[in-house]
Amino acid sequence: MVQVNLRRGECVKAESDAMVAMSGTVDVTGGMERGLLGGLARRMLTGESFFFQRLVAQRGDGYALLGHPIPGGIVDVNLDGTYGMMVQKGGFLAAEESVQIDTAVQNLAQGFFSKEGFFVLKVHGRGTVFLSSYGAIHAINLAAGEEVVVDNGHLVAWPDYMNYKIEKASNGWLSSVMSGECLVCRFRGPGVVLIQTRNPSSFAGWIRSMVPSSNG
Repeated sequence: MVQVNLRRGECVKAESDAMVAMSGTVDVTGGMERGLLGGLARRMLTGESFFFQRLVAQRGDGYALLGHPIPGGIVDVNLDGTYGMMVQKGGFLAAEESVQIDTAVQNLAQGFFSKEGFFVLKVHGRGTVFLSSYGAIHAINLAAGEEVVVDNGHLVAWPDYMNYKIEKASNGWLSSVMSGECLVCRFRGPGVVLIQTRNPSSFAGWIRSMVPSSNG
């Protein structure tokens, strides 16, 4: 969980149902970010919640405890207004009111071959944003010209000034498939790439393998 401490009148916005507990001075309300079209875009294109919840310290200083439904970590990113963060589906947890959340379109290769899909979230503005993951979050700091190759099921977030290329993991397709990696994402610095230690698709495959099949 993350504890957000609020002065009287301050507000934090979070994913629907993120509130675990809050002090008696805080009120929670539901609303839409960027209006009806913004809510529809998030829900239909990225699979995020249609509504946000807003927690406001109405009657004095207070706090809110926020959590997410997936077993994993939470990390805070402080945005200074000079860049935004591209965030995987399900990766946004909460943010200060000054942070904006939009839907961004990836290029054809990224959308078709990456596990992020054609649409991802873009958070930008000035303030703190809290990102969540499946498993722990690990930051990879890249110097200018330095590269890192990431399995495309482990991406959490990356700066909007960075781009990545989709490529096969090994020199040949057969070797890539046999390695279990197949397609990967290659990032070039400078910048910080946030990855998660667990792969949701791999976990889903393991669950399916444990469920007895029916012969009809």
